[in-house]
Amino acid sequence: MPVPVPRQRESPAVEHGQAVLPKQQAGSSMETASAPAAASPAAPASPVVSANSTDLTLLVIENDPAGTFTVPSLLDAAGTRVRIRTARNLTEAERLLTDDVHCILLDLALPAPTSGTSAGTGEDGENGDRLATLRHVLRLAPRHAVLALTSETDVERAAEAVRVGAQDYLFRDELDGRQLSRAIRYAVERKRADTAQHKLAESRLRAQENARLERGLLPTPLLEGSNLRFASRYRPGRSRALLGGDFYDTVRTSDGTVHAMIGDVCGHGPDEAALGVELRIAWRALTFAGLCGDELLSTLQQVLEHERESEEIFATLCTVDIAPDGRRAGLCLAGHPSPLIARQGRAAQLLPYEDGGPALGLLPRARWSRRQVELGGSWSLMMYTDGLIEGRVGPPGSKQRLGQDGMVAMINRQLAAGLRGEALLEAAVTEARDLNGGELTDDVALVLLDRG
Repeated sequence: MPVPVPRQRESPAVEHGQAVLPKQQAGSSMETASAPAAASPAAPASPVVSANSTDLTLLVIENDPAGTFTVPSLLDAAGTRVRIRTARNLTEAERLLTDDVHCILLDLALPAPTSGTSAGTGEDGENGDRLATLRHVLRLAPRHAVLALTSETDVERAAEAVRVGAQDYLFRDELDGRQLSRAIRYAVERKRADTAQHKLAESRLRAQENARLERGLLPTPLLEGSNLRFASRYRPGRSRALLGGDFYDTVRTSDGTVHAMIGDVCGHGPDEAALGVELRIAWRALTFAGLCGDELLSTLQQVLEHERESEEIFATLCTVDIAPDGRRAGLCLAGHPSPLIARQGRAAQLLPYEDGGPALGLLPRARWSRRQVELGGSWSLMMYTDGLIEGRVGPPGSKQRLGQDGMVAMINRQLAAGLRGEALLEAAVTEARDLNGGELTDDVALVLLDRG
């Protein structure tokens, strides 16, 4: 196989002859060296690809038994050193493909891999794929730049190699040291740009998926015909993904009853958020179907048990059904903190919670009681998830939590300052975050219903 030979005649004055030389020149004043010692066969990490990198490493995979690449490095026109490693087959290439390799130069004439082996005997592979070797290398090194080396008479396969995933192709009959150096840098930068573009596309898709999940978690309340005012606040834990497992909903049924719910799936992230969406949609459907109290929660538990990925996943839930006259409500708690109520002329306090049942998914045949509570003529009812009350308070490093008592005191201060509706919820989350000394690590959801 013809070899890459630098056009410049000067001998580089750096270690061990920094140029790609044919073996027949090994008797020159340049001293030859073998490829670096093999590294661990562990899967390579993503290579460091930077336009400002001073050194690059090239892994050559070619099947010339004479050993074309006989020196360890070359210099490009800008003085950047390119270290060279050579492999005679795919098995050896996998062993030499460590995390400091930036680019791979693959001879397309290398025998294609066969099932269960690194390299086969047929050039076109088992299925007649003349780029089977390239596809194998791309699967082996998805984060590395790849150059295809072929003959000038095989332009069609060279172009196809780029379509398959190679960054560029080179003709062995026209290759010299300067062209190879330039091609390596180009391939490395193109791979970096392709990777950045791929990550950007993934980020956009993830943002779109998050937006769809958020629309499921944070629905539009259906309160047409009701004189109750609705407000809500949702803030995912900032140390997590964009989504958490908190969810809520509020609807008015045909008999004039207003039903409100808030829940929390244990854990954080899109899987928990998706389960929260399923539970919320199921709750809305079951509520419109006329279910309430224990019957509703038992059915929701069945939904959770069928949809969760692990038996360790559970969800807390609080439901309130407010009578059409607005003066009474039924309360059910499934491992969830009790709502807070502020009546006109009286300090805010927690609704009774002694009769609450376990979280959904904890006990297979659990039961949940529905407690009747008196609301009065004018009131504000706040439902919340435990992310609000689990923030820390006190000096840095303190393990003391805000807790329900601290939350009640905080809300009373804000009510005394005249805050209502959205402003009250925003102030509650902001103060809890300030008391925590930074962003709250758990998701927070709040729902506020006002009458009078």
